[in-house]
Amino acid sequence: MKLDILAIGVHPDDVELSCAGTLLSHIANGKTVGLLDLTRGELGTRGTAEIRDLEAAESARLMGASVRVNLDMADGFFQYTPENIRKIIAVIRTYQPEIVLANALDDRHPDHGRAAKLEADACFYAGLAKIETFDADGQPQERWRPKAVYHYIQDRNLQPDFVVDITPYIEKKIELVLSFRSQFYLPTAGEYAKELSTPISGADFLEFLKAKGRSLGRDANFDYAEGYNVARTPGVKNLFDLI
Repeated sequence: MKLDILAIGVHPDDVELSCAGTLLSHIANGKTVGLLDLTRGELGTRGTAEIRDLEAAESARLMGASVRVNLDMADGFFQYTPENIRKIIAVIRTYQPEIVLANALDDRHPDHGRAAKLEADACFYAGLAKIETFDADGQPQERWRPKAVYHYIQDRNLQPDFVVDITPYIEKKIELVLSFRSQFYLPTAGEYAKELSTPISGADFLEFLKAKGRSLGRDANFDYAEGYNVARTPGVKNLFDLI
């Protein structure tokens, strides 16, 4: 299966929080989308890895993603190692995405920035013929390098290099976020009411998420947007593509 876009998150809800609107928009336009989680989020204050596995699968189903893969790296303690780079390379070579969306270059959670470099470097190394990886049947994989890597903005208010209009998809994005019942505020999620509160478990966080979308969209005259940073300057052939 070849993908148009592969969205990578170090935690199972990173993609939903930061680039789900973008993915929904592209799926609606006929693009194929896959999701890759590096860890199972087992260090999260609320819920368990097993619960988050189920939540992630439900979110992918609701989104219409073609595939969701989890590499089961150690939440909080994953390292920049050849083994972990090869794990990501193998997924990239399996699905051959044109575009990869990756974690924020810098963020409040230390895993995010650390994962961003791991993900971006894996995209580059996936194009090197002398780095060998193998598919599920033990066959050598062909090299593949995505055409672009874009880092979505997460908790910190980084200045975006560009934004994507998600206005028609903001409510669906919130629905996907709330698929992670153990993590976010739901009045009906009584089974998690006794768990410790976190910066993202209150009703005010959902208000913040929408406000952030409004803030990112303001300069571009979008009601809601998601923002991205780039390590390599993108180019266009037509100035009207930037309007």
